[in-house]
Amino acid sequence: QVQLVESGGGLVHPGGSLRLSCAASGFILPDYVIGWFRQAPGMEREGVSCVSSSDGSTYYADSVKGRFTISRDKVKNTVYLQMDNLKPEDTAIYYCATDLEGRLGLDKREYDYWGRGTQVTVSS
Repeated sequence: QVQLVESGGGLVHPGGSLRLSCAASGFILPDYVIGWFRQAPGMEREGVSCVSSSDGSTYYADSVKGRFTISRDKVKNTVYLQMDNLKPEDTAIYYCATDLEGRLGLDKREYDYWGRGTQVTVSS
């Protein structure tokens, strides 16, 4: 059974940092993609970043380029999202998801399984 569990959310001041983790289990495939998405109250869920399991290729939304870094630990089957220089507009529930067909992109319709999310709040 595919399972994704997010952790690492919390309350941080503007300009601060957080590192989110996404622990994946229940599947063994040579090529898949893990993505991070976020959803603020009253807003559509939007893609943030994703990484390929096979070669580590990454993709970022323009809104987070230069501030967020995605990485993977293949041994632990965990993906991280390092978020620096956080802004109040980054406040949202952050979800990780997996595309088992290995397509690198942030179209949420292509993602098959989702975690339950972790809250990130950026406020002074």
